Amino acid sequence: MASGPERLGYWWDERAFGLEGRGLLLSTAITNLSLVAACTLALLVAAFAIFPLGPGFIIVTLVTLAIIFALVLRALPGHGHDRFGPANLVTSIRAGLVSLTAGALVSSERLAGDPVALWTLLGIVLIAFALDGIDGYLARRFEVESSFGARFDMEVDAFLILLLSLAALLLDKVGAWVVLIGLMRYGFLAWGRFSPKLNGSLPPSFRRKLVCVVQVAALCAILVPFVSSDVATAIAAIALAALVYSFAVDIRSLLALPGVER
Repeated sequence: MASGPERLGYWWDERAFGLEGRGLLLSTAITNLSLVAACTLALLVAAFAIFPLGPGFIIVTLVTLAIIFALVLRALPGHGHDRFGPANLVTSIRAGLVSLTAGALVSSERLAGDPVALWTLLGIVLIAFALDGIDGYLARRFEVESSFGARFDMEVDAFLILLLSLAALLLDKVGAWVVLIGLMRYGFLAWGRFSPKLNGSLPPSFRRKLVCVVQVAALCAILVPFVSSDVATAIAAIALAALVYSFAVDIRSLLALPGVER
């Protein structure tokens, strides 16, 4: 689980971008985000026609996607390149799939009573999960890596984990404590506002990436219809223990740093 110090909170900085560069970046971002929004809307309409998920599914999906994309546009200058790029397009697609997941949770009772709908939701989550890593590869392949892209990918991962932990609770697979899996990263960020050392930088870690994969895989396994509550609870406990350990290691390292990188 990554825990970098960057925040989604930029606006256009004329020192970082020329007028032409800013215009091109913004136009390509809007084009890509609009394409993803249109595809998400098409999937939304298809899902609504097939499964009786209710109007809340539509509202929450669209509102969630609008908020994510608004934050993306606000943070865009952190990209540092003159085009939105294929890596951020992939992350945007993942954001669209995660928004559909958020909308589906509004109808958790209907999901619980319809195995086909639940399997479809798991399929959407697995596609979003499978696309994770492709964006990073594309960023390296086309030499368009940026703090914005890394942060965008990280926040989509964190939000997906939060939604999956909520799904485990709403579908009565695990007790309320399972939501700690999804809330831990946000709690870490909140703690960082009161403890500046937690805003320091740590080197990349395979452990963090592995633990993030474990969280998504474990939560997906919990949601499989035939997995019993007892088995789900055991899986969630192991996942939470791994996450607590990972955060504890990072927090200890950050608190030991001599200075704070702002």
